[in-house]
Amino acid sequence: MSPADRRRCEWARGGDALMLAYHDEEWGVPVRDDRQLFEMLLLEGAQAGLSWATVLRRREGYRRAFAGFDPHRVARFTDDDRRRLLADPGIIRNRAKVDAAIGNAAAFLTVQAEHGSFSRFLWDFVGGEPRTNRFHSLSEIPAQTDTSRALSKELQRRGFRFVGPTIVYAFLQAVGVVNDHEVGCFRHGEV
Repeated sequence: MSPADRRRCEWARGGDALMLAYHDEEWGVPVRDDRQLFEMLLLEGAQAGLSWATVLRRREGYRRAFAGFDPHRVARFTDDDRRRLLADPGIIRNRAKVDAAIGNAAAFLTVQAEHGSFSRFLWDFVGGEPRTNRFHSLSEIPAQTDTSRALSKELQRRGFRFVGPTIVYAFLQAVGVVNDHEVGCFRHGEV
C-alpha cells in the first residue's frame, strides 16, 4: 500500500506534508527521552489557543530559539533572552508562554532531580506502560481524562504553567503515554 493510500486518523487526513509526517512518524510513539519530553511539553503549552499546525510549522524556530530544548540552558535564560524570544518571528511571541517555557524548564529540572528523570516521573502515572485506546473516530476521543487531570494538578503544584488537563492530554497523546490513533488508522497497531 502506498503512503497516500494509508488510512489515517481523522485529524491527519488532508493535512500538509509536515502534518502527515508528524502523524505517520512521531505522534503516539512512546517517548522516554527527557529532552524530547521537554520539547513536547513546551510545544504543547505554546499551542494553547492555536492549531497544532501553527506550532509544528514553527518547531525549527523553537529548537533554535530554545537552545535545542535543553532544559538546563532554558532555565538559565535571562531578561535579555526573554526580549530576544519576544522579538523572534520564528516562534509564537506571547509573553506568558515565553515566561512559562522558561519557568517550566526550572520546574522540569527539579522533577528530574527528585525522580532521576522526568520520564520516570511521567511514566509512573500509567504504571510504566502506554495505554492503548480503541476509538473509532475523532469525536470519541476525550479532551481530557482522569490521568491528564491528575498529572496537570501535580505539574501545577510543582510550578509548571500552561499545563491544564486538556494541554496535558494532548501531551500524553503526542509522547505515546496513550495511543489514541483511531482503530482504523494504520499507526494504531504499530505504536
